[in-house]
Amino acid sequence: MKQLTTFFFFLLLLCFFNMFSQEIAILKYQGGGDWYANPTALPNLIKFCNNNIGTTLKNKPETVEVGSSSIFQYPFIHMTGHGNVVFSDEEIENLRTYLLSGGFLHIDDNYGMKPYITREIKRLFPESNLNELGAEHIIFSNKYSFPEGLPKIHEHDGQRPQALTISKNNRIVLLFTSESDLGDGWEDPTVHNDPAEIRQKALQMGANIITYAFKN
Repeated sequence: MKQLTTFFFFLLLLCFFNMFSQEIAILKYQGGGDWYANPTALPNLIKFCNNNIGTTLKNKPETVEVGSSSIFQYPFIHMTGHGNVVFSDEEIENLRTYLLSGGFLHIDDNYGMKPYITREIKRLFPESNLNELGAEHIIFSNKYSFPEGLPKIHEHDGQRPQALTISKNNRIVLLFTSESDLGDGWEDPTVHNDPAEIRQKALQMGANIITYAFKN
């Protein structure tokens, strides 16, 4: 009964923040992976969204830990890195409650993260498999059109980009973007020297993800 009461408390809290807040946060995790990678990425995406799609996001994203109740303050949480990811059992329970209560987690593989995060996602939702989004999904057209689906920003292993998801009650709660590296495209132009059109694609796709998270 106590666990059920806690769930509904966080559900009400998250609904409140979804109604009145447009804040996003970066997820800090354990395991040795660099959760802090791409420091200019989210501020640049926030600026792009505020200037182009009418959001009112705070200029500087907050940082939240997986097991903290603070995650329930943010309708959108972003996670990235290159290496290992380890969630404790308590963190798994907290993050799962957040997602089932209406939260949204975007995981962007900065290269080398996939084998570790897919293991933890399976712990997070053992009853579900990651499913690839087709190019017809609304997330690829709600603000900017991507008729071929997730854009390729960096080569990495030369494989095609994939948008992999976990959905609950017909709503995406977790989006894992792999072999795309949107975050690198969001960074300052001097960091990776990407062409302007590549950075624009990354920012526009990011704006589509933000739009989906806040409206669904």
